This record gives sequence, C-alpha cells and structure tokens, in this order.
Amino acid sequence: MRVFGAVLAVAGVPVAALLVLALIGRAPVGPALLASAVTLLAALLLALFWSRDLDVLAETLRQVGADEPSGRPMREPFLPGMQRLGRAAERLARRVAARTALVEQFRRADATVVERLPDPLIVLAGDRSVRRANSAARAAFGADMPAVLRHPDLRAAIDRAFASGETETAEITLAAPVPREVYATVVPMDPPIADGGQAVVVLSDRSRERAVERTRADFVANVSHELRTPLTSLIGFIETLLGPAADDPPAQRRFLGIMGEQAARMNRLIDDLLSLSRIELIEHQVPSARVDLMELLARLAAGFEPRLKQRAVSLDMRMPADVPAVVGDADQLAQVVQNLLDNAVKYGSEGGTVRLEVVASPVPGSSQDLIRAWPARPGVVVTVADQGAGIPRAHLPRLTERFYRVDTGRSRAAGGTGLGLAIVKHVVNRHRGQLLIESEEGIGTTVSVWLPQATASAGPI
Repeated sequence: MRVFGAVLAVAGVPVAALLVLALIGRAPVGPALLASAVTLLAALLLALFWSRDLDVLAETLRQVGADEPSGRPMREPFLPGMQRLGRAAERLARRVAARTALVEQFRRADATVVERLPDPLIVLAGDRSVRRANSAARAAFGADMPAVLRHPDLRAAIDRAFASGETETAEITLAAPVPREVYATVVPMDPPIADGGQAVVVLSDRSRERAVERTRADFVANVSHELRTPLTSLIGFIETLLGPAADDPPAQRRFLGIMGEQAARMNRLIDDLLSLSRIELIEHQVPSARVDLMELLARLAAGFEPRLKQRAVSLDMRMPADVPAVVGDADQLAQVVQNLLDNAVKYGSEGGTVRLEVVASPVPGSSQDLIRAWPARPGVVVTVADQGAGIPRAHLPRLTERFYRVDTGRSRAAGGTGLGLAIVKHVVNRHRGQLLIESEEGIGTTVSVWLPQATASAGPI
C-alpha cells in the first residue's frame, strides 16, 4: 500500500497541474482529462509492477537470510532496474546456499569424527547438562553417565574449566559397574560449538595401564624375593663349607644336599619364568595343529608313575576311545596337563586318588554336569581332580596370578614356584579355551580346561 501511495503522490502533481490549467481555461478540458487518466493509469501500472518486483526481491532476500534454499526457481522481476537487483540477489542466494551446504558438510564430518573417537567424549552445555555423547561414552557408561559426571573430582575439574576457560584434568576412580581408573580432560569451548556445547569432557580408561604397572612392579618384587631366599641359603652354606665345616664330611654331605635342592629350586623358577615369557610372546598367535589328546595324556601319565609311587597316589584315568582331536600346540598342552597333575600330586592327600578325565562335551550325570559355562561350539574338556585339603573360596579368583600362593610355606616346601597356574592360564588363553577352578575345603580341588575341537582342515601335529 505504501508503494501505491508513493506512486499516486508522484503522479498526482502533473494530474493536478493539468486540472488547474483546464479550470482556468489555459488547456482544453477533454485533452486535459484524457492526459490525467492516462497518467493515473500509468502510475497504477508502475505501482503494480514495482510492488510485485519488490515482493520477489523480498522473498529472495528472506530465503537468503533464513538459510532456507527453495527448490522453486525464483521469479524474474519485470522492471529493468529490478531485474539487475534480482540477478544480484540470485547470485547472493547461490553463494549463501553453497556456503551453507559446506558448513553443514563440515558439521556432519565433525559429528562423525566425534562419534567414532575411541575414547569416551561428552559435550556439556553451559548448565553442565549433557548435550551429547559419542558411542564410546554410551558403551562405557550408559545410564551411569550422570553419576560419572557427578564424581566430586570430575565435577571440580569441570567447574574450574568453566571458571578459568583453561583445560583442566582429573584422575578419578569409578567403583561401578566395575572398578576403573579414568583420566578426565575438560576442554572449555569458546565460542560454543554448533550444538551449543560449551565444554568437552574426554574420559580415557587407564585401568589396563595401571594394572600392567602394578603387575610389573609386583613381578619384579616377587622374582627378587623368590631368588633371594635360595641365593642367601647357598651363600651361607658355601661360607660354612669353607669355614667351620671344611673338615666335617657329614656336615658337608648334608649341606651339599640342601644346596642342591636350593639350586634346583632356582633352576625350576628360571625355567618357569622363561616358559611364561615365551608363552606371553606368542599368546596372540592361535595354534592350528591337530593334537591327539589320548596319546598325549597316556604319555604324560606314564611319566608321572615315579611321582605317584613316591606319594602313594593312584591315578584314575577316564578317557573314552572316541575323544576327538583338539586344535593346539602339543608341547604347551602337555605343559598344561603336567602342571595340573603336578599340583594334584603335590597338594592332594598322600595315598589318595587323582582323577584325570577327558570328555568330548559336558553330558548329564558326568563330573562335568555342574559346568554350564562352556562354549556352544564343539570342544573337549580335560579335568584333573585331587582329594586334598581344598582351597578357601576367597583365594580362587587369584590362583592364576604370578607367585600367588594360598600357603606360602607349604608351596615352597613342596617345590612350587607359584607360576604353574599362571602358565596354564596363558596357554589356555592362547588356545582360545576356558579355565575353571572349583574347590571345596576338606574335599579337594578340580581344575577343568575346555579346548576347541579340531576341524578337518587343521594340520597334523
């Protein structure tokens, strides 16, 4: 309406002049009225086209300003001057649309990078609420994410980052759902990122690294301790043999026997350490050969006869003839069974029975019937059971740790190095098997190993 008013106001000046001239007789009335009508009609047409062109330009500029590219082609203005403005607006719209598409592409790329980061990442709004979290954070914390962010140390780091505008860090320990040690980095974002996030929290799980550091420290301390005792004994006996017992043959024989036992103990310890190191080096390499357990176990049982006679222990072998071959390393599997039999003979009751059983799969009514956790794929279960004093339940989760002993004095007196079950665990892991230890005080201990059954494509041993 303003356009029409402006045009009519401009056209009204010549129309008024013509009418005045016609009234005072200076111009013919007919031509003056015709000229006035033509002028007003031209003014109305100009106002109509001008208004239409302004509407077209306004719509184009509105779409440019609102970042709403339209799928419809823009209308062409009618007036020549407006056409130039329309073409300029169209070029501007195309540039803005291209820039908007590029920004959206970058935004999607940023979202994809954040989503696929291996470390959990959480984006926080200004009120400390979670704006979004990547897949690693959702998988690691899930519904516990708000509880993690409420941890006092992490909350303090977030508050410091918002207050100072600088990156802050914190080391926190999470007790649930499983104990974890997490290193948190809080990075304030100024200006805020596209989704309104004003801080990014990166949570790096350091549990494995801390566990490795503790294991390494414990390992060095244990090895030093295990070697110091026999070395101290050897040094003491050597000094005695060179001094007070230099002319005492009975004492010499007794001391030399003890020295031989201590040297043998160190030799066993070093052998087990080397064996454990070799196994750990190739633990990621899955063996592919076929191993005939029947032949392997029969050979091992024959080699244990002197030990069995020494302890008056009988070996109850339960091995059906149709047990399939397994995939594995024959030497390492022999070491597993040898360690289990050695433990059963050493810590079982003297004059008792050690059971060595092999089954293709758990069957109802067998000694494996109580085990429900074996994999569903074909496999073979090897079980070694003794009739010893048993192991308290509190010790069972730690039996496969290096140098862990339930009864240190008894283990050392029996010649144990504390590495046998650790070797068993790593060998079973390399074979992608499973290890289960069951024990009841006063009844005995049962150790079962599940191994994958060999396929037709597996190579011979």
